[in-house]
Amino acid sequence: MDSGGFGKAQKPPKVAKVKNKTPAEIQITAEQLLREAKERDLEIVPPPPKQKISDPDELADYQYKKRKTFEDALRRNRNVITNWIKYAQWEESQKEIQRARSVFERALDVDHRNITLWLKYTEMEMKNKQVNHARNLWDRAVTILPRANQFWYKYTYMEEMLANIAGCRQVFERWMEWQPDEQAWQTYINFELRYKELDRARSIFERFVYVHPEVKNWIKYARFEERNGYIIGARQVYERAVDFYGDDHMDERLFIAFSKFEEGQKEHERATAIYKFALEHMSKDKAAELYKAYTIHQKKFGERDAIEDVIVSKRKFQYEQEIKENPSNYDAWFDYLRLLESEGDADIEVVRDTYERAIANIPLVAEKSFWRRYIYLWINYALFEELEAEDYEKTRQVYDSCLKLIPHRNFTFAKIWLLYAHFEVRQKNLQMARKILGTAIGKCPKNKLFRGYIDLEIQLREFDRCRTLYEKFLQNGSENCTTWMKFAELETLLGDVDRARGIYELAIKQPLLDMPEILWKAYIDFEIEQEESDKARGLYERLLERTQHVKVWMSFAQFELTLAASQQEDPSLPVAAARAVFQRANKSLRSIAQSVGLEVATNKEERLMLLEAWQEFEYEHGDEASRNAVLNLMPRRVKKRRRIQTQDGSDAGWEEYFDYIFPEDEATKPNLKLLAMAKAWKMAKESTPASQEEETTKTNAPVVDTMAPSVSSSSLSTQQLLSQDDDRDDSSESSGSDSGGEN
Repeated sequence: MDSGGFGKAQKPPKVAKVKNKTPAEIQITAEQLLREAKERDLEIVPPPPKQKISDPDELADYQYKKRKTFEDALRRNRNVITNWIKYAQWEESQKEIQRARSVFERALDVDHRNITLWLKYTEMEMKNKQVNHARNLWDRAVTILPRANQFWYKYTYMEEMLANIAGCRQVFERWMEWQPDEQAWQTYINFELRYKELDRARSIFERFVYVHPEVKNWIKYARFEERNGYIIGARQVYERAVDFYGDDHMDERLFIAFSKFEEGQKEHERATAIYKFALEHMSKDKAAELYKAYTIHQKKFGERDAIEDVIVSKRKFQYEQEIKENPSNYDAWFDYLRLLESEGDADIEVVRDTYERAIANIPLVAEKSFWRRYIYLWINYALFEELEAEDYEKTRQVYDSCLKLIPHRNFTFAKIWLLYAHFEVRQKNLQMARKILGTAIGKCPKNKLFRGYIDLEIQLREFDRCRTLYEKFLQNGSENCTTWMKFAELETLLGDVDRARGIYELAIKQPLLDMPEILWKAYIDFEIEQEESDKARGLYERLLERTQHVKVWMSFAQFELTLAASQQEDPSLPVAAARAVFQRANKSLRSIAQSVGLEVATNKEERLMLLEAWQEFEYEHGDEASRNAVLNLMPRRVKKRRRIQTQDGSDAGWEEYFDYIFPEDEATKPNLKLLAMAKAWKMAKESTPASQEEETTKTNAPVVDTMAPSVSSSSLSTQQLLSQDDDRDDSSESSGSDSGGEN
């Protein structure tokens, strides 16, 4: 390198630029590289050459170099404990135990809390059978680090292997003074058991259960006594454990183990008593497993009644849990109360208290839908007091409290009022029952209350009161057709036909009715039952003045057909009368269609229904001429298209529908062919350009002259003519594609 190059920054080497940066077709992963290196043995390093030492001087030189290497490493970083351990192990391999011991001691001066260092040191002493040195090291280790359980385990193991049982026991005692974990106590107990020292093991257990007072440790102690044949001692341990935990810290695991112990000793009564004691004193939410164990025990050893008691108790616990989580779960309350009532020796006070707890959960929202289930709690409560407890005064209090609770201004429940009134009737307090129902009608005049009150008076044969109630009922809701009909039926049953007819007359004159068709039918049926055919026919005529519904006409025709047959008259008379009704009906419906326009299909289906009924009538009672006459009136069904418009008026396409063309309607229409030609001429005229208008006019002049008189002689205006032709063109099968409808 020349002198001019000193002091200048070296230039980085030039890196070849990669022109093509697209990935290669074959990608090589790191896994492939490692696999190839392994297959080709690229990572195998040849072992160092073996060095043979043949004389003491060479050995001393080797040891000097090795020690210098270790010492240099320690001088660089004396806190690396692995270097100390390697150094000591090398000295041990050179049979320099004293030097190795010196290295370990120097390492302990650096870090005396390193557990690995103590373990390696003591292992070296034990490996070289330096027992006293190892014992001294263990003693130093457990003194400095008494919470390191590894030292205690190895210390006791070494003493036991040396058959120094007394010394091992002393080490265990020193260890137990520090109150170690459960495994250490169990190790001490197992040590004593290996040498059949049961009394010592029992004394260790006594100390153990107080140092670690868990339930499982008491159970271990009891099972230890049982396993060694001390049955009385095991029972005493369980009893001491129950006393130790008391009533505040009871645990189901202890009682289950205690009961199973007694069960194993064939003491089934003791086991049952333990279960019952635990279930009575423990809270329900902490005894789920206890209930299961008790149920299994009773199924195996108990009687039928005991098993049922266990199942009932378990279900009670489940219901208590449900109502505790959600007090407004009325279904859970129903099931719980039903369970309590179904018990053979049900405690009335317990059931009553449960009902009180249930009805205390009033719905928070004043809406009837939230009260529907809740109100049945009151109903069941009242029925329980009346039927089971037979406390009638308490039943009356329940009904009164319920009626005070319900917000009658917003809603009410007619069932409560009626049940209360029926209860008073059963108590032979009729005046009180009427007072209750009168109050109910005054506060909330519901239909159900009126009907219930009327039914009660009917059963009591108080018909004057029924009339009064019906009058009030109709004043409250005159549009209710059912009430009018029931009132009239009552008068009919009482034999007052004129009063019943007057009620029907008042009813049909009401300006507003909810079901007028039922009312008119009932009135007509009433007149038919009274054999007043003229009045029934008059009612039909009056009804037809109000409505031209096809079913009214059909019913009228049927009436005329059956009336004469019931009166045993000439058979031809009812057929002629019925046919006359059908003819009137057809004429009336056709006139309605003509009044609203020939093409408006408002009543086409009704006309078709009438003709089908008429046709069926003629097939049964008519002759060939009458059947053909009706057949000629039947419409032809055609398929048409019409535009569909959305709510905002935009075009939504086309839809197909079926229309009915009646022959009578077609006879009144003008010549359809003439209309089609007029429309074609008009469209051709509008689509012809202005430059060809004169030539087109000359070419079509004879046709126009021929059509002009016909068009002018038509009775329809041009606008009606074109509108009718538009509807005709919309039809996809206007030429009568449905051959079945052409007659």
